[in-house]
Amino acid sequence: MTTTFYAPPDRIRDGMIDLPGDETRHAVRVLRMRPGDALVVVDGVGGWYEAELVDASKSRAVARVIRTRREVGESPFEITLALALLKQRNRFETALEKAVELGVRRFVPLVTARTEKGGLKRSRAESILIAAMKQSGRSRLMDLSEPVTFDAALRLDADLKLVAHEQADPASSLVRVLAGPAYPERVLLMIGPEGGFTGEEVTRARSAGGRVVSLGPRRLRAETAALAAASALMLWGDAAPTSVSASAST
Repeated sequence: MTTTFYAPPDRIRDGMIDLPGDETRHAVRVLRMRPGDALVVVDGVGGWYEAELVDASKSRAVARVIRTRREVGESPFEITLALALLKQRNRFETALEKAVELGVRRFVPLVTARTEKGGLKRSRAESILIAAMKQSGRSRLMDLSEPVTFDAALRLDADLKLVAHEQADPASSLVRVLAGPAYPERVLLMIGPEGGFTGEEVTRARSAGGRVVSLGPRRLRAETAALAAASALMLWGDAAPTSVSASAST
């Protein structure tokens, strides 16, 4: 299997790719790659490059582009996942990593009435995003926003706003909502903290046009709920009619 590397757009020009320092070290010192070896490079903004290594030293690795593709591994829909900050950072980081694997385009840390004190180290989070993008075969780096309030999240642009709640009517299950005839291009999925959203927050969500949905009869941890719902959205989006997928990705 060809190894995938990351290089931002400013390191790709005139058909040549200059790998960043950490990617160079991985290619040359860890994998012991040599000129002539094949590799794949993604630029984080939708570019996917099949390439051949032409220069490999301890300080620099340069590859020549052989073939270029766009939007490899990307969902035809822009999925924004707004997950409440969790008290245990490792659980939040797991959700962050898996959201990348599931095709989420944007991840929004959410501050709600029941959010407990938590945090996210930006530098560590960015490393997680890059590693997950390469591992999952995506070509876009998931956008990670700064934490926002519940009401600010409701104001985000989306054609369909889904608010998961444990007391939602079973008839409003996520699967039934997605079974409708419409294929919106932008979906916002909001998941509450360990204690869930308050009744007042649910009321405000409905007033803002949100669809309050059920994720089933089982009690799920916040990160599990986020990944279960994101998985459903990924499969739903990947099954979209070709004409819809084409219009959503342009």
